[in-house]
Amino acid sequence: MKSTTGPIPGITRVDHFGVTVPDLDEARAFFVDVLGCEYMYTLGPFQHDDRWMSEHLNVADSTVMRRLDFYRLAGQAIFEVFEYEAAERSLTPPRNSDVGGHHVALYVEDLDAAVDHLRGLGLTVFGEPTASRGPSEGQRWIYFLAPWGMQFELVSYPGGKAFDNARRGQAPTRG
Repeated sequence: MKSTTGPIPGITRVDHFGVTVPDLDEARAFFVDVLGCEYMYTLGPFQHDDRWMSEHLNVADSTVMRRLDFYRLAGQAIFEVFEYEAAERSLTPPRNSDVGGHHVALYVEDLDAAVDHLRGLGLTVFGEPTASRGPSEGQRWIYFLAPWGMQFELVSYPGGKAFDNARRGQAPTRG
């Protein structure tokens, strides 16, 4: 194998996030009604009688991708949301401490209003907003769960973060 170093040539931005959910209708309600995403389109189902699924998607060859929906958030980030049928799959989302653990962080202008809204919807919100320290001072954040258990984070730093403000020669501001 050839040894190379450095970043992948030509990377310019994040294109989309792929998410697997247990129920696409429930997910659609969350992405559209809670996050405010724009539903774009649906594809599927996809099923193959050869090794295509394992070779291209790293799932068992007998797996069926029932459907996938696409959503756009604030005219930018796109969520590609899958529903699979597979003989062996975990229905428990990974925690942050698990290998493969993850979360999606979304910026909000008013963190307290957003948290109140999530709680009013009956979603699981963890603790109270946390004020960051050090290079991220000026930021506040909080985690919450989608109905199927996927982790999301809300962040807000209306006055900027200390790291960025220091680079611009500005004093840190409290968020």
